[in-house]
Amino acid sequence: MVEELLTAIAAAGVGVAVYLGAAARVVKQYERGVVFRFGRLREGIRVPGLTMVVPVLDRLHKVNMQIVTMPVPAQEGITRDNVTVRVDAVVYFKVIDPANAIIAVEDYRFAVSQMAQTSLRSIIGKSDLDDLLSNREMLNQGLELMIDSPAVGWGVQIDRVEIKDVSLPETMKRSMARQAEADRERRARVINADAELQASKKLAEAAAVMSEQPAALQLRLLQTVVAVAAEKNSTLVLPFPVELLRFLERAAPAPPAPAQPAPASPAAVAPVPAAADPGQEPEPAAVPPTEGGSAAAERP
Repeated sequence: MVEELLTAIAAAGVGVAVYLGAAARVVKQYERGVVFRFGRLREGIRVPGLTMVVPVLDRLHKVNMQIVTMPVPAQEGITRDNVTVRVDAVVYFKVIDPANAIIAVEDYRFAVSQMAQTSLRSIIGKSDLDDLLSNREMLNQGLELMIDSPAVGWGVQIDRVEIKDVSLPETMKRSMARQAEADRERRARVINADAELQASKKLAEAAAVMSEQPAALQLRLLQTVVAVAAEKNSTLVLPFPVELLRFLERAAPAPPAPAQPAPASPAAVAPVPAAADPGQEPEPAAVPPTEGGSAAAERP
């Protein structure tokens, strides 16, 4: 009798142990449990820790509550300004309602992935190329709103969406490179012109100061010679400005003026007769007047 009682107690203990082993479930800290009994959802979400279900009757589904990082495959589309691009992105989302994530949608991960691809293609068609390259923050916000609207009914919350990369055709890359090079060259020319303008103003001020003291120009020339000679060059090119020549010319003493010959008296200068014509009789020459009276003209 005692042996039969001990055997029954042992069998009961084994049965209880088997039942507890079949009914016990462990829910991790980052998970939540949803229980279905005969296919119907039971009220209440099983929290992390040890939980019990009825074997055979209940089914426990665990839902991950962590933030999921899902890459969106690259989507090819045409922008609003007719440029073909390939854009890929990444979506960060998490489950906020485990029951809806299991009941409202068959596979919430696949649903979010397809919605993200569709929204990304829509964003590409509504945006310009400049917006895709430089104004990504606004596009990320718009893409997040487009994905989050249907995902709320699935018990999923979109944390953030980021556009990773924008791939352009090679011809467009070359065109943009030429445009950027031309813009850099334009800015370089403007900067050089501005520098020349400022330098010309400073040189004009320096010239005005040097014009008051001509010796300053010679001192500046000597400073230039010293600066060039410091390079230890075998050939020295010495500029010689015209202003220095003028300064040296003004500083040199004036040479004495040559003596001027005395002017001849009117009486000593006799006019030279013109060549006579062979058939014409020569005219009498003029004779200077004598002391006593007028000169007499004689004919030969």
